[in-house]
Amino acid sequence: MPSETVPSETMPSENLRTERLELRPVRDEDVDRILEYRNLPAVTRWLLTTEVDAASLRAAWRRAAENPDDHSVAVTLDGLVIGTVSLTVLDGMGQPDMPPRTEADLGYTFDPAYGGRGYATEAVTAMVAYAFDRLGVRRITAGCFADNLASVRILEKVGMRREQHGVGDSWHAELGWVDGYTYAMLAGDRRE
Repeated sequence: MPSETVPSETMPSENLRTERLELRPVRDEDVDRILEYRNLPAVTRWLLTTEVDAASLRAAWRRAAENPDDHSVAVTLDGLVIGTVSLTVLDGMGQPDMPPRTEADLGYTFDPAYGGRGYATEAVTAMVAYAFDRLGVRRITAGCFADNLASVRILEKVGMRREQHGVGDSWHAELGWVDGYTYAMLAGDRRE
């Protein structure tokens, strides 16, 4: 099967690079590697969908690749996929005459074997910069379960502010109703 990637109009002409990482389109051959960590209990504990199979995940990434507003990437360290960062550009809340495609939704999943070294923060910071500087969005939001302290730390290190604490507002397939946080950042909030 040929490798499928995100169409060039939805990604920068070259892969994004940080000090230690490369962020690039997800390829079909990445799916098995992503599943190695994606379905670990330490990861699924913090995801709405607790387990996915290869066919479903591959189909989801292919749909993302066809969506010009989806800018999701694989995060690689020395060529190995260690995580993914999703970034989807959205229309705002539908107010009259509101400019389209000024909002973005951010998410991420990383292999816990690479946790605690700042890789997720580095990758998320790069995607936030890409969203503001290259895509021209004005506001990015992200959500996490309140008990997911690692995710809370990432969002706060990136400079996002907690705007909501939803008590019992998030349904988890295994945990039931749990608290959720919503974080956000405006383009003008960025620390240089």
